[in-house]
Amino acid sequence: MSLLAGHLQALRECLHLLQHHRGLAIEMARRDIGDRYSGQALGVLWAVGHPLFLLCVYALVFGFVFRVKLGGTHEMPLDYTTYLMSGLIPWMGFQESMTRSCTAVTGSAPLVKQLVFPVEVLPVKGVLVALFTQAILIVLLAAYVLGTTRGLHLTYLLVPPLLALQVIAMIGVAFLLAAVSVFVRDLKDVVQLFCLAGMYLIPAFYLPAWVPDLFKPLLYLNPFSYLVWCYQDALYFGRIEHPWAWAVTFFGSLLVFVLGYRVFRRLKPSFGNVL
Repeated sequence: MSLLAGHLQALRECLHLLQHHRGLAIEMARRDIGDRYSGQALGVLWAVGHPLFLLCVYALVFGFVFRVKLGGTHEMPLDYTTYLMSGLIPWMGFQESMTRSCTAVTGSAPLVKQLVFPVEVLPVKGVLVALFTQAILIVLLAAYVLGTTRGLHLTYLLVPPLLALQVIAMIGVAFLLAAVSVFVRDLKDVVQLFCLAGMYLIPAFYLPAWVPDLFKPLLYLNPFSYLVWCYQDALYFGRIEHPWAWAVTFFGSLLVFVLGYRVFRRLKPSFGNVL
């Protein structure tokens, strides 16, 4: 009971901090996006252009070169491009958030050393930047589905609460990676390698049924698979095809959020000395 009480107390404390400093986090994320693309002809459009280009390359390679065909049945209602994008878009958002988190604190040493600055804002800023890109990609996917099928499933209404759960999970992971990276600088390279291989460990390019029995346990042990299945239910299947994935995503997001914040809170007093 004491462990549960500690988790609940940490949850309330973190939510209060995020609520109190939400304006600062949003403003820092907005400046981050603007500064990254300032002076460029297309500006912030590049924030969407890069991941959209990658999605188009994947759809071209797997849909036309390898001739992966889906769609037209009750089990697989839409085309392969929609299946691919509905799984890759949330992964790309999470991936960007994780890579940014590794340098959230170490890359802002002057701010961290200011006693009055809320250091918790730094990991959250990276999450908001990643969320901006992902939200636009989801809108583009909805426009594609609307243009090819002349309609959208009612399950698209599940996207906002699903995004909220993902943001909770991303903030928890961001707290964890940002804190540990202060002491283990190599962590960012490990995360980059994981992100590179991670897209092939989620059911985005392929159906779970295509995976050999020997490797299927890896698919189900990967926590990101459950998030992808939820998005596929909402954006591709138009029905709750994976109800257990929603349960895992809900409770897993809350758990990661609390644990990530507790690790960050414990290591935070040592940030200034290490940096």
